[in-house]
Amino acid sequence: MEPGGRGAWAVARERLREAATTEPGRLQILGAVLALLVVAFGAVTAYEVADRASAAEDVVRRSQPLSADAAAVYRSLADADSTAAAGILAGTLEPAESRARYLRDISTASRLLVKAAAQTDGSSASGREITTLNEQLPRYTGLVERARAANRQGLPLGGAYLRYANQQMTRHMLPAAERLYAAETERLRRDDDAARAWPVASLAVGLLALGVLAWAQRRHYTRTHRVFSPGLLAATAASLAVLVWLLAAHTVARSELSTARAQGQASLQLLNEARISSLKARANENLTQVARGAVLTEDGKDDKYEVEYATAMEALTTALAGARELADDDAGRGPVDEAAARTAEWKERHTAARALGEGGDFLGALRLIIGPRGTTGETFDRVDAALERGLTHEQAEFTRAAGDAGDALTALPAGAVALGFLGALGALLGINRRLSEYR
Repeated sequence: MEPGGRGAWAVARERLREAATTEPGRLQILGAVLALLVVAFGAVTAYEVADRASAAEDVVRRSQPLSADAAAVYRSLADADSTAAAGILAGTLEPAESRARYLRDISTASRLLVKAAAQTDGSSASGREITTLNEQLPRYTGLVERARAANRQGLPLGGAYLRYANQQMTRHMLPAAERLYAAETERLRRDDDAARAWPVASLAVGLLALGVLAWAQRRHYTRTHRVFSPGLLAATAASLAVLVWLLAAHTVARSELSTARAQGQASLQLLNEARISSLKARANENLTQVARGAVLTEDGKDDKYEVEYATAMEALTTALAGARELADDDAGRGPVDEAAARTAEWKERHTAARALGEGGDFLGALRLIIGPRGTTGETFDRVDAALERGLTHEQAEFTRAAGDAGDALTALPAGAVALGFLGALGALLGINRRLSEYR
């Protein structure tokens, strides 16, 4: 507190008013304002662009891989369930290849759940679904082992245990895996939106800085009749360079992210939906043979597993049609066309197997369901392999475009800070040169 009872702010305001009454004082104030504006422009640009570059990096390195891993968890669990059913159908001696595939699926799901848990907050929606899956997985595998043990002894109890295991999978585990995939896909969408958001504060401060610099140079001209002030011109050039760089880099980043969303993300989602549907169809097809009509729909009129097979196949066909429309090159269309052709073949073989089963020829129907040649199992594997190729292609397309978006923003934060300080220095030098005329 000053002796007269005035505070520091009051004293500062008084001195500022006194300085504004003289031309040198006004020039000093103007120089400080210009320098602060240009530095602020560089700093705000660096902060906002770094934030968007980080979001773009998250899209490539965290969000999209986690979304893909969540889809792979579903795929592994569903394939394990389908393979377990096929092993039981094969008879008392389960094929070694079927057993190896089941164990590989369970191992993959376990590994991916550990990976996802390490990158996910346990209190989040994803964390809760991962906990559910980790709790349910040992219960499911225990039921499958009981089914295998009973089946090796030729006991009908094996089929009952398998149906109960399937209930655990379809009622608890696969819905949790779907919710995990949905949660990670939503996080991908949020990160993508954050990376695409326009840096409004940077643009506003930049336009303000350029406006004040233009006014200062006009003022300089009207008072001195000098056309140019090299220092103020340098400050204007630096600010304009940052603004143009910001607009260009962000436009490129948005364009690449739009490409990634349209040509990669949307296609990946449809292909994952197609794969999920194919896995549901295969599991229900196998369970139709295991249950032999023992499990009906709620109205008691139809085979529950056959109805669910038909629903899944319809969803598969719809997803493939959507993926075909989004494919933008032959490398993307080829796997989708292959999957669609094999899906049609699968339906034909399933219809033939179903006709044999309804006619009482269970073994004949079984020969068209499982086995390496001429079976629905063969066509399912070919559909799955084609979808895997399509996913690999679209994943590469997405990663390339999203990576280019991040690259467009990489150098801008450091460049904005450097140009901001250079512009501030130019503004101060330009004003000081004018001040020197009063000394």
